[in-house]
Amino acid sequence: MLQKGFLLASIGGLVAMVACVPAHAAERAWVPSSCGAEPQAPAVDVSSVEKYNASVDKVSAYEKAARTYNACVSKTAVKEETAISNDARDKIAYIHDGSTAVQQRIGANFTQLTTALKAGGTKLQKAAH
Repeated sequence: MLQKGFLLASIGGLVAMVACVPAHAAERAWVPSSCGAEPQAPAVDVSSVEKYNASVDKVSAYEKAARTYNACVSKTAVKEETAISNDARDKIAYIHDGSTAVQQRIGANFTQLTTALKAGGTKLQKAAH
């Protein structure tokens, strides 16, 4: 009975771990190259007490391997996501800086043109009188 409780708790833990994965993740099929192969879930055989107990052992081994693999996947994903995010931030900053420079030049041109037109208008008004 103790093994049955452990088996149910283990399965519950694995289900909770998998439930946290976004639905679209399965569609993209990204896998890290540095984590090795994903462990395969064992078949559970409940045809006898001995086979049930052997299944509990297999599930326990799978749980340990799956948790290790998942930790590697998570660590690698964070590392790759951070690199992508940093690259995107740098590209966005480059575009933003260029856009800001254009806006500043155009603003300065408008100020200069407005000042020149105003001074010219004042000069022409004085000459007309």
